[in-house]
Amino acid sequence: MSVQISPSILSADFARLAEEARAVEGADWLHVDVMDNHFVPNLTLGVPVVESLGRATSTPIDCHLMIEEPDRWAPAYVDAGAGSVTFHVEAAAAPVRLAREIRAKGARASMALKPATPIEPYEDLLPELDMLLVMTVEPGFGGQAFLDIMLPKIRRVRSLIDRHGLDLWLQIDGGVSSETIERCAEAGADVFVAGSAVYGAEDPAAAVRALRAQAQAARAR
Repeated sequence: MSVQISPSILSADFARLAEEARAVEGADWLHVDVMDNHFVPNLTLGVPVVESLGRATSTPIDCHLMIEEPDRWAPAYVDAGAGSVTFHVEAAAAPVRLAREIRAKGARASMALKPATPIEPYEDLLPELDMLLVMTVEPGFGGQAFLDIMLPKIRRVRSLIDRHGLDLWLQIDGGVSSETIERCAEAGADVFVAGSAVYGAEDPAAAVRALRAQAQAARAR
């Protein structure tokens, strides 16, 4: 599949979210990190903000739920307008049922793995998903440095996806920048969440285009 870039609104100016969302409308997705100060030690945005962002931009919304009880809360984000909803397998009580519910409501179902969570115990779940997110930093805060030790994990996930012949997107989130995106693309990732690399740039839209070009070149090699 083609490379996709998903700028993270976590790195945007929260006082100007609508404007910041429109600044990256050339992106494939707008990534919204939802944190509850329980699953991760940070508190961010919720359903009302997702609804508002959906009215402010034409870019599809990709919600990453770093929350406890995603089985209870994830469907509300589909109702709020998210086109893709990611839950953490470490927090989900019934991940297969939750993925099926997200899909039944019309969104793409995605499952996230924290850095220390292996993929192998969840191999049988992959056909139930539209995307798998490999965290390349510990979830909770933006602006962290990329963990190089995640590259072998990205390769293992890509190998499993290919072995099963799945149309499954492989997303990475954490420390994605012009210095790291090529290595991740070469390892097999195709959807890239970038926060400060986009919103810290003078021209966020140009940063999106540049990151996409780098990843495409790396995938083509």
